[in-house]
Amino acid sequence: MRWEDYRQSDNVEDRRGEGGYGGGGFQLPMGGGGLGIGGMILVGIVAWALGINPSVLIGSIDQILDHPQYQQDPRVPPRQPQAKRGPPQDQQGRFVATVLAQTEDVWRVLFTARGQRYEEPRLVIFERTTQSACGFAQTAMGPFYCPPDRRVYLDLSFFRDLRERFRAPGDFAAAYVIAHEIGHHVQNLLGIMSRDDRDKRGATKAQGNAISVRMELQADCLAGVWAYHANANHRILQEGDVEAAMRAAAAVGDDRLQQARGGAVVPESFTHGSSKQRTSWFMTGLKSGTLDRCDTFAPGAVSAN
Repeated sequence: MRWEDYRQSDNVEDRRGEGGYGGGGFQLPMGGGGLGIGGMILVGIVAWALGINPSVLIGSIDQILDHPQYQQDPRVPPRQPQAKRGPPQDQQGRFVATVLAQTEDVWRVLFTARGQRYEEPRLVIFERTTQSACGFAQTAMGPFYCPPDRRVYLDLSFFRDLRERFRAPGDFAAAYVIAHEIGHHVQNLLGIMSRDDRDKRGATKAQGNAISVRMELQADCLAGVWAYHANANHRILQEGDVEAAMRAAAAVGDDRLQQARGGAVVPESFTHGSSKQRTSWFMTGLKSGTLDRCDTFAPGAVSAN
């Protein structure tokens, strides 16, 4: 992926080097997105190590997330640690700031074409743990988007895991992860995320999971839309880049995680979609470059596997 010669976003908060943040106990990030894209991978690792069906572990985490003690009180603004604003100076930090800038450029134009204004999110780089409006962000949960503060939270060590453990190396695979989380921000701005929350009220567990799958697959498609336009504008793609992104998308498929240690595949428990679904929707966005082609909520849009 070509990225070194392009502008970097100022909307980066670098909280690295601050050490752990927050008190003891294992608290999970909240806020409309459930497990982040990396959280699905790391839950799979834990399940494999313990010999547990990943779907059972994911379901248990969902129950924890729904408990009131893990909800952020909206009346109390979260205490934010001091952060360095602007593009970091190290290579990984500059890469993240560059990808973020390209998402800004692409979505600003696409929103303008729809007669809307794109509000740029911030991206927080941290180590181990930090505070968000969705609770404590922790490395083990992977990258995620927090709707209340409109920030993406990312520990850069996730990219090492993506490369070494899941055989999805390359800058474009990492860029896909960032673009997926920015896709959730796009959903938030378009009101899709609030509609999702309304639809989940009173829904059964299986129905709520199905809604979550459509949300995640749409974010995959939106990541593909970004890649289409970023490549059209800057020719960022190099040989093997698309395949790397496909491997990253497949690595976080629910079926791939459930098959670890020979577990049964239970589609009703899916929250992010199968490997086939995730790669297919990413390619839909990449080939079309059209936001309207990412309507995963249309009847019949999402197949059974």
